Amino acid sequence: MRNYVLILVTVIASGLLAAPALMQDMPAGASPYDAVDGWLKPFASSGYSFGATTSVFAESPDRIFIAQLGENQLPDPVPPGFQGFFGSIGEIANDAVHGRVWRNMIFVVDGDGNMIETWAKWDDMFQSDAEFSGIHKIKISPYDPERKLWVADMTNHQVHAFSNDGEEHVLSLGDGGAGDDDSHLNMPWDMAFTEDGSIFVADNGNSRIVKFDAEGNFVTTWGTNGNGRGEFNAVHAVATDSIGRIYVADRDNSRIQVFNETTRSVWYHPNISPIATWPGFERPTHIYATGYDVWISDVRGPDDPARMIKLDWNGNPQFSWDVAGQGVSAGEMANLHQFSVDADKNFYVSDPMHGRVQKFVQKEGTSFMETFGAPDPPLQ
Repeated sequence: MRNYVLILVTVIASGLLAAPALMQDMPAGASPYDAVDGWLKPFASSGYSFGATTSVFAESPDRIFIAQLGENQLPDPVPPGFQGFFGSIGEIANDAVHGRVWRNMIFVVDGDGNMIETWAKWDDMFQSDAEFSGIHKIKISPYDPERKLWVADMTNHQVHAFSNDGEEHVLSLGDGGAGDDDSHLNMPWDMAFTEDGSIFVADNGNSRIVKFDAEGNFVTTWGTNGNGRGEFNAVHAVATDSIGRIYVADRDNSRIQVFNETTRSVWYHPNISPIATWPGFERPTHIYATGYDVWISDVRGPDDPARMIKLDWNGNPQFSWDVAGQGVSAGEMANLHQFSVDADKNFYVSDPMHGRVQKFVQKEGTSFMETFGAPDPPLQ
């Protein structure tokens, strides 16, 4: 009887891990969104522009958080064609040789892209001469009535929570400094949340996911460097959904891996089970899970535009579209790093290479099958 049960469990697990039909069957079309030209309004002091704008999170249609790797000094004189962001003069914003100053690392804009808050009191926290430093991604847990802002800090190898107004540093995950034990992180890149307050951290430098409880205590971890099941190579994003799945953008393995905490796979991990692998991506960078589907941003080669891909919860293809291109016109971007969707279904994209964040609005008459659903669950 024991052998029969073992065989049955193995068969079920194999079925869950079977690759879905993906890219070869993906319906594709034109983007259902229009870019708002010149949406993000410059506010840097004279001679400077936005730096590498790594992160964006829309708390509401009129309160959008943005994080950048400081500000970049502009050439003197400023070349023709400058449009208020560094990439418009043919430069790469996240190249730190451009006289970067660690200033206005986190700021907030309204729905028209006007700066309404800067969190300058925390700028010194993220300053560093290291090549990979500063803020990688920012998020707010949809289950948190206080709407704390969570920040993945590559400088100090920690994840921080700040009060919604930026006045208080509430909590840090990790003791600071790179490490691979239960009390340290190494280059955290993203975080995701569950209703009980748990936090999942994409601990990229250690090729693993780390789970903390609501008080910031270490709970468990899984993953190691590699390309097998439950292994990672560049853990660029982590997301959760309302049915307990954990999605990981395994960027340099060109895939998404899906896990949960309920399916038992004792040969792998006592608490976490891999339930699916979705291949066929090039460099998946961010994940947005709604109550019905999963959206993934995929950054392709130097000659191909990034694309947005919609799958159902089982990884089956639904729809995709390419962004306008890699140039500096409205709607184009060099690197689709993080995206966010507000309650009105507006779509925001951070592009650290060009040093700007863009806002997109739905075109008239677009189908709900082609566009983002509102965040689910909505922010409390």
